[in-house]
Amino acid sequence: MRENTKTVEAPLFRDPIYDGASDPTVIWNRAEHCYYMFYTQRRATSVQIGVSSIHGSKIGIASSVDGTKWLYRGTLSNLDFEPGHNTFWAPEVIYARDCYHMYVSYITGIPTDWEYERKILHYTSENLWNWNYEGEIKLSSNRVIDACVYEIAPGLYKMWYKDENNNSASYSALSTNLYDWEAAGCEVSDCPHEGPNVFELGGKKWMITDFWSGLGVYSSDDFTEWTRCGTLLDTPGNRACDHALGHHGDVLVAGEEAYIFYFCHPYENEINEIRGEAPDSRQMLTAIQAARLTTDGERLYCDRNELFEWKLTSS
Repeated sequence: MRENTKTVEAPLFRDPIYDGASDPTVIWNRAEHCYYMFYTQRRATSVQIGVSSIHGSKIGIASSVDGTKWLYRGTLSNLDFEPGHNTFWAPEVIYARDCYHMYVSYITGIPTDWEYERKILHYTSENLWNWNYEGEIKLSSNRVIDACVYEIAPGLYKMWYKDENNNSASYSALSTNLYDWEAAGCEVSDCPHEGPNVFELGGKKWMITDFWSGLGVYSSDDFTEWTRCGTLLDTPGNRACDHALGHHGDVLVAGEEAYIFYFCHPYENEINEIRGEAPDSRQMLTAIQAARLTTDGERLYCDRNELFEWKLTSS
């Protein structure tokens, strides 16, 4: 094992094609010996008709040896299972049972409004580039997105996701093989939200969600009953391109260290202050940031202005 210690950059990453990187998730690539960041490649600089630029997105990839400098590597090109230009959002990528699994949100075509079905699709891969389509995960409704999958006990996996037909609450499902899932019901419904992310840190089980006013924090003793215990990233930061609310976080736990990856609209507050709610060509742009996450066992803490060093371990 080796430990990498380098100062983090801000912003951590911006997509060089459409400048719309969002919904990041980070995983260690076992073959290339580097970190891969998968993300929604929103078409932020494209023509906007209604909400068209949020749709038609591909899944982008950036890589980094030590977590500091990220290189854009392209997009996944073999996910389509039906003809046309379709929409992929919010990839969840894990390594389990001797291969990589991706659970990704999917919408047919490029809608210009929100009134279309969404579904979660399952893919598997040996190398993080070539993906085999395994099928749709049948869940609690026909408008489900933002899967998070975590092994809650040896051989038992749980998926949390946003159900838009049920007040945008977090619902869950269980599986022993990552292919067949059984609905487990609603788990977090105190307010509408999206992007549930579950992890363990400091001997406690945590969930964070994006409720569009920062990230809601919940804790649990059993991965089922969740108690609200704070908010993260609800105050704009002062680092470069970090002057807005944090959205859709993913937590990477590396030993006793933890890092949260999130995105924000870097010009959001500047636009609102200068022009009110008037349209602005910069309003769709996004930046991915990272911050150190700590806990005292009762609450999570994140100082997004902190200048910190990565302490990432890799094999």
